[in-house]
Amino acid sequence: MVRLDLNSPEFQDAFFRLEHDELEQAAASLGRLRELDWNSLNRHTGFQWEAVQHRRAPNGTAVYSLRLSRRIRCLAFRDGDLLRIVSPHPDHDSAYRR
Repeated sequence: MVRLDLNSPEFQDAFFRLEHDELEQAAASLGRLRELDWNSLNRHTGFQWEAVQHRRAPNGTAVYSLRLSRRIRCLAFRDGDLLRIVSPHPDHDSAYRR
């Protein structure tokens, strides 16, 4: 199963500033993520899981962008069994900026 790490200060700062509807959608998506295993996440089309080519995680692995709602993407990376959520991006394009 995918275990979530939501402890990034950058994630928490942005997450708790989301408007009510956005917060509900993002929280529901995070709940669905927890129900998946890693193979299912890689195949799941709704999250639009894709590598961000110009970024690397602190542990040297790839950083991924995934969709939490129609408006919000987040950056995350795998660290063992953990999916470390780094930052939510209410503006989709900002997830891909350098």
